[in-house]
Amino acid sequence: MTLLSSPASPFVRKVRVVLLETGQDDVALQEVTTTPMATAPEVAAANPVGKIPALMRDDGPAIYDSRVICRYLNARAAADLYPESHIWETLTLEATADGIMDAAVISVYEKRVRPEEFRYQPWLDAQWAKVTHALDALEARWMSHLHGPVDMGHIAIGCALGYLDFRHPDKDWRTGRDSLTAWEAKFADRAAMRATLPL
Repeated sequence: MTLLSSPASPFVRKVRVVLLETGQDDVALQEVTTTPMATAPEVAAANPVGKIPALMRDDGPAIYDSRVICRYLNARAAADLYPESHIWETLTLEATADGIMDAAVISVYEKRVRPEEFRYQPWLDAQWAKVTHALDALEARWMSHLHGPVDMGHIAIGCALGYLDFRHPDKDWRTGRDSLTAWEAKFADRAAMRATLPL
């Protein structure tokens, strides 16, 4: 199988961390350069909405969206990243992380793709407000889950926070969130996280 990927994408990073955490070393990485304004042909062929990651399978059509791919890889490895005992909490935490990443990525493209005279600061502010609301919820309501056994929620949140450091270092997401900060420092030291640092 081949994963269409980019070393900067937090959504790709989620998949790569799952591969490492579950010992699946038989998936090749194919780096592609693609943007919302210029979709790479191989990405368009694999995913009709033109986004990465996309997983090219040998025994079926390509699958896409990081949540679908991670769930597939978890099943393939008979792993326990989506434990039935708290499946709804795990899925909600993963969705929260994906929401953080969506807002953070959109903000990057607003500055990178849109001509400066058309950039809309209230839009950027609204995206960052989504990030901060999610971070505040993690600090207030999710720390007990994050201190439990590692599941897909942990991986997704770790990748989301890593992306904030990578693309939005000026925002200082750690201020006022001591518990989340301490958790992130420990989780970021996992071998799979160190091996997939965004570039």
